[in-house]
Amino acid sequence: MGKTMTKELVISALKMAYKRQKPGKGHIHHSDRGVQYALNEYQKLLKKYEMVGSMSRKGNCYDR
Repeated sequence: MGKTMTKELVISALKMAYKRQKPGKGHIHHSDRGVQYALNEYQKLLKKYEMVGSMSRKGNCYDR
């Protein structure tokens, strides 16, 4: 947790979650449309972990 939502915070959280949970290939990672989750560095990490990134359209939490 942190006082602000930085790219370092979300990348660190993803790495920690991946290490703890060891999700299988194709695991869907759903997030809001925050800029931190759209950053190239974050998207590359999802690809490395073979996870599928998912962001909802505004106001629709059921999108994939």
